[in-house]
Amino acid sequence: MTRKTQTDEARPTLCHAAECARDHVRDDMRDTARRPHNFSDGARSKNVGAAFEAHAMTFLQRQRLRFVARNVVCRGGEIDLVMREPDGALVFIEVRARAHGRYGGAAASVVRQKQQRIVRAAQHFLSAHDGAMPACRFDVIAFERGRLVWLRDAFRADDC
Repeated sequence: MTRKTQTDEARPTLCHAAECARDHVRDDMRDTARRPHNFSDGARSKNVGAAFEAHAMTFLQRQRLRFVARNVVCRGGEIDLVMREPDGALVFIEVRARAHGRYGGAAASVVRQKQQRIVRAAQHFLSAHDGAMPACRFDVIAFERGRLVWLRDAFRADDC
């Protein structure tokens, strides 16, 4: 089975806000690259994480996904972004970033336990929103050394 991946390297900036978000992410990454670890400094990591989430959201909106929710939290987990495909499918997105590839990089950090927490939060989100059950998918946006990689359908609820 192959996964579809897409990067934003060759895409032109469509608006000034996207360019500012990208510059903010790059500045934060330069600052954290001098440090020996991967964005794990309490309050600072929340700011860096928010910048990466904003960049991911801008990228996904350029891919025609519509914003639904951000930082959905329940007792068992959290979802960074919830977006909707043009066909109506809900997409639950985990945003991960790593300054370097030690320990497998950003995409590899979404381990089985993290997937279970995301699925639990998605179930909570869906139960709180009445109506017909839409098609759902779990994606990962990984920032590997500053490069955005979109892993569509990265894992399935059945696998967790």
